[in-house]
Amino acid sequence: MNYIKHLAEFFDRVSNDETLNPTHISLYMALFQSWNRNFFKNPVSISRDEVMRISKISSKATYHKCLKNLHILGYILYEPSFNSFKGSQVHIIPLRLKKE
Repeated sequence: MNYIKHLAEFFDRVSNDETLNPTHISLYMALFQSWNRNFFKNPVSISRDEVMRISKISSKATYHKCLKNLHILGYILYEPSFNSFKGSQVHIIPLRLKKE
């Protein structure tokens, strides 16, 4: 997978997706960075506090709303963890495979 093309496709989709706002984009970029640090392997274990810090989201409600929206819209697959010692899992969906 070409990750530059993946990001280009993400921004193409975002520009045509009226449901997403800058907070969604910021959150996706933070998740993409975590995926990058994981050598682009799915799933990525995430820490809410770290992702919120990187994405500059200060409200837990906004964070969860945007995460849920990205999941519903097919940008990510989000598997929440209800265990405080285990991070939630996020799969970044390869956008090049999506058909419109």
